[in-house]
Amino acid sequence: MAAFLQKLFRSRKPSASDRKAQARIQPPTEPVEDKRAQLREDQLQVLQAGPTQKVAASLAIEGLTADTRLKAAGLLQDAELLQQVQKQAKNRDKSVYQVVRQKLQVIRDEQAHKEAVSATLSALIRNAKDQAKSDDTKLYEARLETLLSQWAKVEPEATPDQLSEFLESVHLCRERLSDLKAAQAAEEQQREQQLQREETLALIARTLDDLRSQPAEALASLASLDALQKTQENRWLEATRDTQVERQQQKAYETSMMALRNYMSAVRHISQAKETLQALSAIADDDASLEDRDQASTMIKEINWPEGFPAPDLLTPLYKLAKKPKAPVKKNDDQKQQQAATENLKATLNQLEETLEAKQLKESRHLLKTAQQYLKNLDHRNSKTFQARVQLLTGQLRELTDWQGFATEPKQIALCEQMEYLAEQSMEPEAKSERIKELQKEWRELGGSSDRTMWARFKQASDKAYEPCKTYFKAKSGLKQANLEKRKTICAELEHFVSGADWSTIDWKAVEHILQTARQEWKSAWPVEFRDNRQVQKQFDELLKKLEAPIDDERRKNEALKLAIVEQAQALISHEPLQEAMSKAKSLQTDWKAIGITRHREDRKLWQAFRKACDDIFARRDTERSEQQRATQEADTAAEAMLEQAMSMDSSQDEHALEQALTSLRSLDAMQTSAAVTEKIQKEKQRLNQAIAAQRLKAGIAEWQTLVLARAGDEAAPDTLPAKWPQFAESLPELDDQEIVIRAEILAGIPSPEAEQKRRMEIQVQRLAEGMGSSEKAYSALKSVESLVASWCLKAPDKVADPALAERLNKALDALITS
Repeated sequence: MAAFLQKLFRSRKPSASDRKAQARIQPPTEPVEDKRAQLREDQLQVLQAGPTQKVAASLAIEGLTADTRLKAAGLLQDAELLQQVQKQAKNRDKSVYQVVRQKLQVIRDEQAHKEAVSATLSALIRNAKDQAKSDDTKLYEARLETLLSQWAKVEPEATPDQLSEFLESVHLCRERLSDLKAAQAAEEQQREQQLQREETLALIARTLDDLRSQPAEALASLASLDALQKTQENRWLEATRDTQVERQQQKAYETSMMALRNYMSAVRHISQAKETLQALSAIADDDASLEDRDQASTMIKEINWPEGFPAPDLLTPLYKLAKKPKAPVKKNDDQKQQQAATENLKATLNQLEETLEAKQLKESRHLLKTAQQYLKNLDHRNSKTFQARVQLLTGQLRELTDWQGFATEPKQIALCEQMEYLAEQSMEPEAKSERIKELQKEWRELGGSSDRTMWARFKQASDKAYEPCKTYFKAKSGLKQANLEKRKTICAELEHFVSGADWSTIDWKAVEHILQTARQEWKSAWPVEFRDNRQVQKQFDELLKKLEAPIDDERRKNEALKLAIVEQAQALISHEPLQEAMSKAKSLQTDWKAIGITRHREDRKLWQAFRKACDDIFARRDTERSEQQRATQEADTAAEAMLEQAMSMDSSQDEHALEQALTSLRSLDAMQTSAAVTEKIQKEKQRLNQAIAAQRLKAGIAEWQTLVLARAGDEAAPDTLPAKWPQFAESLPELDDQEIVIRAEILAGIPSPEAEQKRRMEIQVQRLAEGMGSSEKAYSALKSVESLVASWCLKAPDKVADPALAERLNKALDALITS
């Protein structure tokens, strides 16, 4: 195979020795075309047999035909080989170059897509973690839904670890969202319960007010009052369930309800004994027997009409009939005993109020008996002040007794209903399990139930509600086992790495990365069963110690190297020359970067010391720069003064003053001034030079104008003309005076007379043909004008110039001065 490939890829250009050998042998039986055809066939067979990537890359460059090279290029997939082929085919085979280039672009696009998806996955995982920890609960559910919709687009390309990490954060977010919704629902329920309590109190208060203001001859409907009482008791029960009620509000309800019940009790007794009351009312006071009076007194006590409400007319005769002479009040000479009993009664009644508010039935009964005993020991005068309070507290105790009797069963029914409702709801399993436990706890706090049917109903609802939680906790148990296996795998991999590592040649940064990765993966493999994880955790901790020991040694060694660099840098602070100190400091910075791992805190301290030393070294350079800047600033200040004086001069000044200003500017040291000021000086020098040249030009042109006029007046003398003029005149062809003037007007940019426009056009065309025209520079134009003036003045003495032409020529010269 190797010989075949060697034959296949041998160079198509034979060496010199090969050519000589071929020339000597010259086999007559094998033509060159047959060899090429055989080689092409061999290459095609290799392509059809599925060559390796390296063989395909060689054929893409060395293939005999374009078709072979294209097929070989089409088989390439390796990016590195594609780049090599692209580089070699760039100037050799455009078709192969384009195919390889497109393949590389596809690979790059796929890589860019993978990187973008990876970045998106990382960002979504990070956002999910932040969402789980965020204290911002505003639009919490909407933000979570947005995260989930974004994740759904890239989830197919996520790794199992990324999927697990994201779902774990989402689970935490959902738990928190469930807590938020529960808190909002609880808050809303509390507000609704508060509203119901307020409306209940207001309704009872209005009812009592109506009863107090109704006429004496009318009695309220007992059926209506009974329905009102029951509905408001149930309403209050629901409005106070699982919530904290203010002490004052509870007391107001109990007082109002007690007053309503007392009124209803009195009305009920009146309705039941209506015939007896009517019979007693018919007996006259004088005809009443002792039995009648006793019966009237007994009826009044049984009815016990509450104070503050208008007594019905049926009771008025009864009060008169039951009226007896006042019994003499027993006097008690023992005032101290009365005072002690009064104090004891006050204290007992205060305790009774507290136990009633705390719903402590047993203690309240005992305290009421004690209070009644103290009340019996008081005389009529002292006991009278406590009777109303004792009566109120007795009614509250009776209310509490009734409350305890019927409050438990409605609560148990409500718990059954809540458990049955919970069984039908779709919730997070852990949240549902917690709610089941809460309801079961409430059931136990109620003391259970003697009603087996009620208990069976609650138990059946509990089992049904917990049924979906069983699957979840079973799956969670499987997750714990999987995480435990993952931790065991981490330990096995660490054990293999630690035992097989060559610490003398190892890559310490890679070791640090392995240590960090192991800790992160260990942490992510959660939850696990605590008991099963105990031994694995111990093994993991021991492996970490084995891995951290050589890392710590390497860190300390590198910290010593960095400390030596710090000391060298500190020695360079005062080193001379400064340029050498800065060069060595830069070299030390390179050495610092080449040092390996260190402890973060120690490295930070060493880096701060090293950075300070380097800053001190380069601060010396800044100091020198500051001194140089100060010198430059002083030079600029001096130069600005000269510049201001020079800029105040214009071209109207005499030549001597301009030359003095120019000399002053030339005396400034350009090495000391700043670039901006130096540029100003150069511009001002140029301006002054131009002004001096303009002064000299003006003086020279004035002299030329005199000579021009002199020829027109036949006053010119050859010895008065400049010596260079004959040479200037010879540079021009023979021109008449009119053409000289027209050419001067063209150069000065002023118009010629209308009659000479045709001649001027011809001259302009001629100038263009001679390579002159509008692009002629000012210096060349001035030189050309001087040549024209020289040609004008050097005319033969017998050829007197036309004064009009002389005047036009001088106007052209004036135009040159003003332009």
